[in-house]
Amino acid sequence: MMVLKTLFLFTLTALAEIIGCYLPYLWLKKGSSAWLLLPAGVALFSFAWLLSLHPQPAGRVYAAYGGVYISVALCWLWLVDGIRPSIWDVFGVLICLIGMAIIMFAPRHALN
Repeated sequence: MMVLKTLFLFTLTALAEIIGCYLPYLWLKKGSSAWLLLPAGVALFSFAWLLSLHPQPAGRVYAAYGGVYISVALCWLWLVDGIRPSIWDVFGVLICLIGMAIIMFAPRHALN
C-alpha cells in the first residue's frame, strides 16, 4: 500500500511540476495568454506542497522523485506533444524507476 501511495503522490507531483512549467512555455514560445501564469503558479505551489507530504527525508524524496518525473515527462511527450517515446526512452525510464524504487523502498540500516 505504501508503494502505491508513494507512486501516486510522485505522479501527481510530476504532473503539477510539468503543468507549472508547460503553461509559461505556452505563453513564452507559443504566444498564449499571460493569464496562463496564474494556474502555472498554483501548479508549482502544488508541486512543492506535494513533495512535502512524503514521510522520508527531503533529500531522499527529491532523489527518488526524479525517476518518476522522467517517466511522467515521457508520457507527456507522447500524449501532449504527440511524439512517441523510443525503445531507448522506455529502457531509460525503467532504469530510473528501478533507481527510484531502490532509493525509496530499500531497507535502511544506520551506518556507524
